[in-house]
Amino acid sequence: MSRAFTREEDSENAIAGVGERPVSTHRNLVTERGLAMIEDNLADLRDILAKAERKGDRERIAVVSRDLRYWTARRENAELSVPEPGSDVVRFGMGVTLEGDDGKKVHWRIVGEDEADPSKGSISHVSPMAVALFGKKVGDVAAVNGKEWEIVKLSDKAEN
Repeated sequence: MSRAFTREEDSENAIAGVGERPVSTHRNLVTERGLAMIEDNLADLRDILAKAERKGDRERIAVVSRDLRYWTARRENAELSVPEPGSDVVRFGMGVTLEGDDGKKVHWRIVGEDEADPSKGSISHVSPMAVALFGKKVGDVAAVNGKEWEIVKLSDKAEN
């Protein structure tokens, strides 16, 4: 057996070994922005796949196809959820300003899992902080990881 044949076989096994992206078992709640993000990802991946197919880039095709399957599944089970205007309790899609014991304030937007980015002020609806906040009002306290946070402001717009 030539080394070239062995390398090709190894390459095919590597491509076949591209595992699926894990899909969360939680409800796939999304904001309007989150739904648009899913649609944008699907459009971008379709373009990338077409280019990879034209080039015959099997590895790229495998990876992009896997990502397309993920985002297609996320789109199929996405549940758009918009908070009720004027709601006085924390719900999905809302902005929440909290004040810690030390007087520092933080603001979080509660969004879907794929949209969450804590470095940009958004947390997943299944995160411990969001779970602790749901159903609470301004003035209520939520405890997470041994620290207490008072809710000082709610916004029914998922603002940054």
